[in-house]
Amino acid sequence: MKRVRDPIEPDRAAASCRGDAAFKDRLTERHWRPHASRGRAAWRTLAALAVGWLLAIPTGQATAQDILYFRIGTGAPETSYFPIGAIIASAISNPPGARDCDKGGSCGVPGLIALAQTTDGSIDNLNQIAAGSLDSGLCRADIAAAAATGKPPFDRDHAMPGLRAIANLYQEGVHVVVHADAKIDSVADLKGLRVAIGEKGSDAAATSLLVLGAYGLTEKRIKPAYLSLADAAPKFASGEIDAIIALGSYPIPAIVDLADAAPIKLVAIDDDKAAALRETAPYLTVDLIPAGAYQGVDSTVTLGIGALWVVDENLDPDLVYQLTRALWHSSTRRLLDQAGPVGQKIRLDAALLRLPIPLHPGAERYYAELGKAPTGSSN
Repeated sequence: MKRVRDPIEPDRAAASCRGDAAFKDRLTERHWRPHASRGRAAWRTLAALAVGWLLAIPTGQATAQDILYFRIGTGAPETSYFPIGAIIASAISNPPGARDCDKGGSCGVPGLIALAQTTDGSIDNLNQIAAGSLDSGLCRADIAAAAATGKPPFDRDHAMPGLRAIANLYQEGVHVVVHADAKIDSVADLKGLRVAIGEKGSDAAATSLLVLGAYGLTEKRIKPAYLSLADAAPKFASGEIDAIIALGSYPIPAIVDLADAAPIKLVAIDDDKAAALRETAPYLTVDLIPAGAYQGVDSTVTLGIGALWVVDENLDPDLVYQLTRALWHSSTRRLLDQAGPVGQKIRLDAALLRLPIPLHPGAERYYAELGKAPTGSSN
């Protein structure tokens, strides 16, 4: 977080403009780009968003008031974290000179400009928060729980007990994708098979290993393919791998494309082993992927994992209170509803559901004013 008195530089301010039709289109389009182009594409997007805020500030106004830059770690452009992070950045931003909220202007934190930054995802976001290079980040509940307690993929020497939540934003479902004609009816049936579990050391791999472990499987008991979902999909279609484990809010575009190209099925995760895993990891929930989410695939019960917005415990409580209030403002609701299925899932009534880490005191104060308290959490 950085407070400056200099005029805003477009390549540093990554907030979005309400009323920008092109921005709304970007929220819902599929960003399936090669990894090498992520940085360039992301910075083009961020620069475009910054120009909107620059134009919204009258000449000379930016030097008259302090500007507080607030950095939000999201994910790669092809993930849901990036557009959701951009919406949050828009919602909490309120640069000097912007129109008042009650006049159709910004309803965010006065003087604040949020930057939605591309990252490698949850693990990267938490490491950058710990290093001070991000002020907040989006993160899966299982990754937050592991970081707070120093469990793999983290270690006790680098545990983050000061990690705090602002909100549980929405639920992501575990997708275990197999060929439609495969004799695979349980995660346990993946033993000895070629399974894409995500890139080594990634969020996806950590979640995949958590699920596999509940069924007595380790990397040594399968033939792991350390591939991203984008790289795994064509190999699955060609028969080079037997299964893909992925996490995301349905419908995941890459799996939609896969189902359109070849018959698939999803393996349910709803047996006694899944129940035992939810018992040991209470931040896990039951999720239902409905019939029709993917072509030819029936409804499937699976594990749900929350996508959180997190900060460090030392972040100013008054600022976090204002961030939380801006997140749940009615103007933010309109932005989220325009963002498609994922944005529409972000609801205040689920904000405190099964948090694996404590609320930040500033966020806790906001929810207390509404008479809300965490449910099934570590608090």
